[in-house]
Amino acid sequence: MTLREQAAALPLVPGVYQFVDANGTVLYVGKAKVLRRRVANYFAESRLPSKIRVMVGRAVELRHIVTDSETDALLLENSLIKRLQPQFNAMLKDDKTYPWIVIDRGDFPRIRSTRQIIKDGSQYFGPYASIGVQKNLLEILHSVFQFRTCKLDLSAENISKGKFRPCLEYHLGNCLAPCAGKQSSEDYEGNVRMARSMLRGELGPIRRALTAAMREAAAQLRYEDAAGFKHRLDLLEGYTSRSVVASAALGEMDVFALVVDGDAAFCNFLRIVRGAIVNSFTVQLSLGAEEDERVVLTTAIERISELLCNSSASRPPERRAEQSSSLAGVWLSKNIVVPFLPETELFPDNTFTVPRRGEKRDLLEFAEKNARMYRAELFKNLEIKNPEKATERVMEAMKRELHLDREPRWIECFDNSNLSGTNPVAACVVFRDGKPARREYRHFNVRTVEGPDDFASMREIVRRRYARMLDEGDLLPDLIVVDGGKGQLSSAYSVLQELGIADRVPIIGLAERLEEVFFVDDPEPYYLKRGGEPLRVLMHIRDEAHRFGITHHRNRRSAAFIHSELEQIPGIGAKSIAGLLKKFKTVKAVREATTEQLAAVVGAARAATVHRYFHP
Repeated sequence: MTLREQAAALPLVPGVYQFVDANGTVLYVGKAKVLRRRVANYFAESRLPSKIRVMVGRAVELRHIVTDSETDALLLENSLIKRLQPQFNAMLKDDKTYPWIVIDRGDFPRIRSTRQIIKDGSQYFGPYASIGVQKNLLEILHSVFQFRTCKLDLSAENISKGKFRPCLEYHLGNCLAPCAGKQSSEDYEGNVRMARSMLRGELGPIRRALTAAMREAAAQLRYEDAAGFKHRLDLLEGYTSRSVVASAALGEMDVFALVVDGDAAFCNFLRIVRGAIVNSFTVQLSLGAEEDERVVLTTAIERISELLCNSSASRPPERRAEQSSSLAGVWLSKNIVVPFLPETELFPDNTFTVPRRGEKRDLLEFAEKNARMYRAELFKNLEIKNPEKATERVMEAMKRELHLDREPRWIECFDNSNLSGTNPVAACVVFRDGKPARREYRHFNVRTVEGPDDFASMREIVRRRYARMLDEGDLLPDLIVVDGGKGQLSSAYSVLQELGIADRVPIIGLAERLEEVFFVDDPEPYYLKRGGEPLRVLMHIRDEAHRFGITHHRNRRSAAFIHSELEQIPGIGAKSIAGLLKKFKTVKAVREATTEQLAAVVGAARAATVHRYFHP
């Protein structure tokens, strides 16, 4: 695939892209609010600087990482450029990084801004893509909790000896003077705990404190103070404190996420160093006949370990001097995050974690999202290059998942629709090769059923559909889908038995609530793989049948309502009703018409009757 084709296949989401040369060296790292649109600009040759044209000419591959937001893309771009040092990136290659908020260790800790992380026991939060956001947050913290800003050594001994006096910040109301013993360590530590919760994203306590302060100031007629608290509340509402792209608490680790689809599996790898993502890629594996997900994950980790062994830039810093080893995990980080445990005996030097919540769980979901995106783009490229092959893959997957004896190239789906038993209708939609064949859709007006009886309606429609096809000598579909559970399926199957075609056409039911698939000879529901193509095709055809049936039902109800309204008029028959609707289109227009206008259609006597009915 050419570089231009790779760019055209990028998703329309935020993320980071990389241009890579034939040796696997990253030439350039960039961020984008919309990946496909941004990268497409690199192929407008008439507008590109010569340096960019050289870079695009040397590149043979486009890599990308999907993020949840443009801010996450900005942070990830920063960490990747500092790690990889691409030749064609001029900015962000120095040691300057994004700002963090640090809570110092020790007594009466300060809360301040920093750009350097030092492992001295302090707590770090961030990084923040905008220095403005960080400053606003620090202002909120200091305004509400009145933390100290001085660098004094506030040990219990120094405070008890009275070494310090309150400074100007105390007299301005910005500090409670713990240096002079005017604020206890317990009270100060309570405020620190609330600030720590806020920096983790738990905004409830701080929001309640600001709201209470605002109301108290308003009650005391201190409107300027109340406006100040309201301003801080607004800043708080617009603040997003956490980012999955980087967190100082994460340290160094590797993350593996696995997505299995049919006979292929996709494993996304993330390397976290000092809380930031420095490497990410996805590998594809072909599955064997009997392999389960645990075996697949183990194989994927082994393969990625081999790839890291051949790429010194991706090795953990403390392991770059090691020689090749038979241990599969020698090039992996000590700590590994996985969705479930692999065969851990193959990785004796590594510790595996299966997170259920928190930042590690966020990272795992982030990696899974990238694996799914890689899979979707791969299949999209296959469909662009060879649509027939993509269709064959979908049909083969449906045959395997639904235990059919042939590929379901021709699928028909039935759905009933009624409102309290009025105007019952049914819809039959047809899919050919997994795609809608809208010219073959059919509506049915239920004739023999009185009241809301879905089972009887299903029996009537299925009988009418296939009895006619048998009479006309038509071929039968490869699969029948019934919208509903066991009851609807049994009703339709009984008709197939009566017609003698139950062994010629497979039939299943699809319940909407949990996307349960029902088979005739199995009392228990069957669940297809979430996100798999067989389930997507079945949901698509079911939703099409529902939409098609509802549209027809609404039209019938509207027509029935119009006729019933005019039929209430004494002395006005069907011919007069048809003439009035042909002329005025709607009952509302008939109601608003004058006697002379009505008389031109139905004569003077009937016109007077109609007018008198609407205007007594």
